[in-house]
Amino acid sequence: MRTDASNPLRARFKALVSTSLGGKLTILLLAAMVVIFALLGYLNVRLHRKHLEAATLSAAERVSDVIKHSATYYMLRNDREGLYHTIQTIASEPGMAKVRIFDREGHISYSTDPDEVDHTVDKGAEACYGCHAQAQPLTHLDRPDRFRIYRSGKDGQRVLGIVTPIENRPQCSNAACHAHPAGQQILGVLDTNLSLAKADTQLAESTVRMVVYTGAAMLLLAVLMWLLIRRMVARPIAVLARGTESLSQGDLGCQIQVQSEDELGDLARSFNAMSLQLRQANDEIVAWTKTLEERVDNKSRELKRAHDHVLQVEKMASIGKLAAVVAHEINNPLSGILTYAKLLQKWLERDEIRNGKRQEAKDCLQLIAGESRRCGEIVRNLLTFSRTAPLNIESTEINAVVDRCLRLVRHQLEMNSIQLQLDLDPGLPKVQCDGAQIEQVLLALVMNAIDAMPRGGNLWLRTRLNESCRRIEIEVRDDGTGIPAEILPQIFEPFLTTKDTGRGVGLGLAVSRGIMERHGGRIEVQSEPGKGSTFTVTLPLEANLVSAIAGATAGNVR
Repeated sequence: MRTDASNPLRARFKALVSTSLGGKLTILLLAAMVVIFALLGYLNVRLHRKHLEAATLSAAERVSDVIKHSATYYMLRNDREGLYHTIQTIASEPGMAKVRIFDREGHISYSTDPDEVDHTVDKGAEACYGCHAQAQPLTHLDRPDRFRIYRSGKDGQRVLGIVTPIENRPQCSNAACHAHPAGQQILGVLDTNLSLAKADTQLAESTVRMVVYTGAAMLLLAVLMWLLIRRMVARPIAVLARGTESLSQGDLGCQIQVQSEDELGDLARSFNAMSLQLRQANDEIVAWTKTLEERVDNKSRELKRAHDHVLQVEKMASIGKLAAVVAHEINNPLSGILTYAKLLQKWLERDEIRNGKRQEAKDCLQLIAGESRRCGEIVRNLLTFSRTAPLNIESTEINAVVDRCLRLVRHQLEMNSIQLQLDLDPGLPKVQCDGAQIEQVLLALVMNAIDAMPRGGNLWLRTRLNESCRRIEIEVRDDGTGIPAEILPQIFEPFLTTKDTGRGVGLGLAVSRGIMERHGGRIEVQSEPGKGSTFTVTLPLEANLVSAIAGATAGNVR
């Protein structure tokens, strides 16, 4: 349960450290303190160890000198019992490991450890390596060479060994007890060994105390730094973050409290000024937007009125143009009708019809009838162009429609010496269309081809299936006069014709294009003056006829 409860806290701490600037600063400063305090603690412990060892060495040196001076008295009198008793008394003091005396050859003559007596010192052992070089006899020792520290083989504790040479003095070499040669410098060696267990214990205790004090100081400093960073860095930044979040959510003009006079305080004041400027700019934009919307509405109404006026003007212009064309086209036959009607009236008043004018009167009546039919044709074409007749959609064979159209114009082809060239695809599928209106389109194209070849020529009619776009194509081609290049782009516009005056009103191709568009098809033309023209009518198959008719019908409704 303790582990489960600590997991959210650990996760929260990790999240705080990974995202909070204050947490990162605290971790960095704490790491720096750990390194600095660890280095200082290490140096302090090392210095304390050196001081303690120096003090121990001084104490050991004094103890060794005391033993040496005490032993000198007994040695001059050759009082071995007194010498050994003195050494044993001193060796029994606390902190003394052992005391021994050996000669220049390393033969141990006395030791507080009875097992070593009458043995030879191992000059290569850890306790002796500082006093001998390559097993040579001891002749002289400097002060640093007298001390050595090694570990005892019994309990593994550190031991400080002090080697004090027993020099050959004149009173010793001249004594009656035993004589030594005057040239012998060293008579023996006093080896005093002091235990460093107490010093090591004190050093360990002081090291532990120092580590504890250092850890407590680091913890205290970490807490103080965290509080300072939290107060001086984390809180102001958190306030800035909340203000920025409010500003991003649309709370323009929000203000945050300035808590300090440092850089963070300057940043808070800059944020407040920026927030106010943003609110002011937003208010200005909203005001300009409302004004702009009002202006756009006003301009839109003005444009609509102007557009309506332009449409009205265009309608009136179209009506005027249509009226002018219709008046011009109808005026010619009406003028002929009026002229011959007045002539007939004059002949009737003079009773000249009986006197040789009968045939001329008959011709005048035929002219009047022909011009009247012409006026009716003009009016009928206008009605066809202006009104859309309903489509009678049914399954139709295109080749049969072509055949019916040719039967109507075959006599005129023979009269104008025009050779018909047929290329009908017998495998054409049926299409959904109004056969009568398609026949009207073909008849208009064939009649235009006949009019373009007044001195005879060739007329090609071709039907084929375009598999790639699933359409049927009807091609009407002649080798007549062709269409001028400047008129070709406007050939399907109403009232545009290349025929002589009185032979057409220019509505046939316009009506044909409307019929093809209602069927979802198209009509195209290619022409070169002097070489003839080619009209291509394209009808969609049943698969895409419905959408085409729907689109054309929608266009007509609009």
